[in-house]
Amino acid sequence: MLRALPLLAAAALVTASALPAAAQDVRFEIVNNSSLSLYYFYASPTHDPNWGQDILGNEVVNPGESGTVTIADGEATCIYDMKFVMEDGQEITGQTDICTSARYVLQ
Repeated sequence: MLRALPLLAAAALVTASALPAAAQDVRFEIVNNSSLSLYYFYASPTHDPNWGQDILGNEVVNPGESGTVTIADGEATCIYDMKFVMEDGQEITGQTDICTSARYVLQ
């Protein structure tokens, strides 16, 4: 019976350490195949009505370039709404599963 206690403790530790993994930061690549520079990028879980802050910060993704951002909002969801604001003010919106695809291509 005493041998089972360390195994149960180890199992509890593995289970507890697996829980936060669902809410890890996600590195996400944006490929700009459009003819305009990308100035702002917003991403939010589909259940959140707010866009939050621009994830690109001071970065700009020019036509033909790609950039990598980190989605670090602590969410455990996979489906995200995305908004891209181009140099002319045009807004492009989309939705993606960041758990299965770590890349979005702007056309």
